[in-house]
Amino acid sequence: MSEKVVVTRQGYEKMLESLKFLKTTKRREVADQLEKARAFGDLSENAEYETAKEAKNQLETRIRELEERVAHAKVVELDDIPKDKVYLGATVKVQNLASKDFFQYILVSQDEADFDEGKISVTSPIGKGLLGKALGEEAKIQVPAGIVQLKIMEIKYE
Repeated sequence: MSEKVVVTRQGYEKMLESLKFLKTTKRREVADQLEKARAFGDLSENAEYETAKEAKNQLETRIRELEERVAHAKVVELDDIPKDKVYLGATVKVQNLASKDFFQYILVSQDEADFDEGKISVTSPIGKGLLGKALGEEAKIQVPAGIVQLKIMEIKYE
């Protein structure tokens, strides 16, 4: 992976915090599990040891992936983004033209996405469909359930 990972300052800080947690606290926990499993004796028939080894491998893979993302991160400062259109960091209020329902999304990088908090990735179908749209514009977006038509009702940057 050598392509840039575009993130907000907040997303970058969150990646660093997560990496620090994985390299310190989580690594220590996994090492303790491995040590306890070794104490059970014969490693060739020790399921706890195999489970702990697998957890260590998964952890180290996650750490390498996150280090790679941090190394290739391009932090986008919200001050540098035009405020008249939908871009990374925008809070967008949209109306579904079929159902007349209103939704609010915050467009973030893939690493920051959290649907429960209303944060959707700019690489998601809805995120891609809204990018670059101005107030009052409509977007026809292909989603797994079909085509959804959204109208931009409000754009905010905080």
